[in-house]
Amino acid sequence: MNDGEQRTFGPLGRVLVIIPTYNEAENIQPIVQRVRNSVPEAHVLIADDNSPDGTGKLADELALTDDQVHVLHRKGKEGLGAAYLAGFRWGIAHDYGVLVEMDADGSHQPEELPRLLTALKGADLVLGSRWIAGGRVVNWPKSREFLSRGGSTYSRLMLDVPIRDVTGGYRAFRRETLEGLGMDEVASAGYCFQVDLAWRAVKAGFHVVEVPITFVERQRGDSKMSRAIVAEALWRVTAWGVGARAGKVTGRKQ
Repeated sequence: MNDGEQRTFGPLGRVLVIIPTYNEAENIQPIVQRVRNSVPEAHVLIADDNSPDGTGKLADELALTDDQVHVLHRKGKEGLGAAYLAGFRWGIAHDYGVLVEMDADGSHQPEELPRLLTALKGADLVLGSRWIAGGRVVNWPKSREFLSRGGSTYSRLMLDVPIRDVTGGYRAFRRETLEGLGMDEVASAGYCFQVDLAWRAVKAGFHVVEVPITFVERQRGDSKMSRAIVAEALWRVTAWGVGARAGKVTGRKQ
């Protein structure tokens, strides 16, 4: 149900922050420390895709010194969506009540996580939004901002979702929300994974809230964004949108 004011939401439960990594050796220790400082009761799961730069080894060292840090070693680079899905399943299996998506590069500021968790007390899913009042990006060229804004706008219109930043990846889910999204049916692996889950949440009737965040461009390491990722997102969103419209005409369920 989208009208969160008519619902009573239960307690949040334990919080797990999932941080997927691939070649983030320069960033992993600082981001984990910032999470632990910002929300001391939260646990962290580092989902490493067998990083050649030794990120997984550094993650293991962090886990040895902090029992609230955990590591999920994956066989190889399979995409952001696959890493998050593996992290969600791990978190659900270990009985966490809240599962948070967060980038390893510092673009999602852990200091803003308390705001997302506060909003989640009255929601099923909270999105950190760059494109609502109070949200902004730092150190982005205009071309990157245009691409991101355009992608969110296209996805919003194509899929008919009332979300301003549908491509953003700083999110807090209630466990029950993820369990109701049909994760086993999610095939998107790249950044359109974010669009996929947001769309599923809206279609399922969950109460989705956006809160403003400041997105800061990474200072260390290489971005994983590529033309192939953008192309995958474009064709998948287009196919979903066309399929949904066709389903309305024929009466079929999308």
